[in-house]
Amino acid sequence: MIRAAHMDARLPGVLVPRSLVADADRLGGVPQGDCLAGDLVLRDGVAVALERSDMVPRGMVLPKLTDPHVHLDKCHSIGRMQGVGGDLAAAIAAQMADKANWTAEDLAQRARRGLAELKAAFCGAVRSHVDWSDSDDPDAVPLAWDVLGDLSADCGLTLQRAALTNIDRLADAEFARRCAERVARDNGVLGTFVFDQDSRDAGLRNMFREADRLGLALDFHTDEGLAPGLDGLERIANAALEAGFQGPVLCGHACSMANLAPNDVSRIADKLARAGIAVAMLPQTNLYLQGRNDGTPDRRGVTRLHELRAAGVTVTVGADNVRDAFCPIGRHDPLHVLGLSVLAAHLDPPFGDHLPLITTNARRALGLAPQTVDGAAIGDLFFVDATDGSDLLSGAARRPLSEELGAHA
Repeated sequence: MIRAAHMDARLPGVLVPRSLVADADRLGGVPQGDCLAGDLVLRDGVAVALERSDMVPRGMVLPKLTDPHVHLDKCHSIGRMQGVGGDLAAAIAAQMADKANWTAEDLAQRARRGLAELKAAFCGAVRSHVDWSDSDDPDAVPLAWDVLGDLSADCGLTLQRAALTNIDRLADAEFARRCAERVARDNGVLGTFVFDQDSRDAGLRNMFREADRLGLALDFHTDEGLAPGLDGLERIANAALEAGFQGPVLCGHACSMANLAPNDVSRIADKLARAGIAVAMLPQTNLYLQGRNDGTPDRRGVTRLHELRAAGVTVTVGADNVRDAFCPIGRHDPLHVLGLSVLAAHLDPPFGDHLPLITTNARRALGLAPQTVDGAAIGDLFFVDATDGSDLLSGAARRPLSEELGAHA
């Protein structure tokens, strides 16, 4: 029964994934598979306990989800591209051509749609990359940067903006300094694309120096390909360890780890763990773009999630591109992306073990405090008509926890 004054409540017959509980002994509940079962007790609007229940569990309670890597400036643009397909280079060329359509109105309309999809999926935090300005002036920000900044105020979730620059430009110390200061002014994230550029080591040194000086988080698109010799991930780890950097660092893609021998994977994973660098696997886009040949692809193009996780690296998954030149289909929905990750990376049951990839791990990767069910406010929780992990990842209906509580008032 809900007491409106203090929002005290009891929600009977629910499951809470054990991987999303900070203190299972204190929360209580009866073990049931990879979950804890019971009546969820809320006091002053906060989940505090699972008490034994005679009711068979009828649904699951989760904290809001997190997507660490999307592109709201590009999303939902595929409809005006005719016959676009191919590899990363083809996608870059097609999306560059489409920028002629990027007015403030166009950007706002498409970004609002993406944000509405994230909110409908019960996503509470997201990081969007924004293609940085081509201007030689490091203080010049792209139109999309300001559009997303305006939308962030009332979008209903935490929206981080990451500046997606080219590492060659950041190899210029003066450009890196002023660009970082411009990003910091808007509480943004300093990001870049690392592939095989000649001056990438100089750019990395400048990035870590400026991020340390200004207290910025760093984000890297790195090694987005399966060509031999891509080594950006290890170079980033080396630069972080050399700088002694303590801020959040997230590396997306890391596709080329698929090329490496086990001892090389182990060496790099150890460096990433010691440096506190998180890695995001991005299956939607990388399954589409990577491993292309004249026929059916025989390589998945996703990073070595199992090995990284086993080495103690914080790993997460993200939607990346949604309905643009880089991925002509897709959804802004972390549960959908996790389901796709199950197939792409052979994430076996129990599926509850993988939920941190779109919740606690994802928030850590963004420099946010992890959020678990215990201690979460009603507004930070949602209810799913799922009684196991397979239900959860197969499209079970979701609704706000407040709505479910109201039905049982």
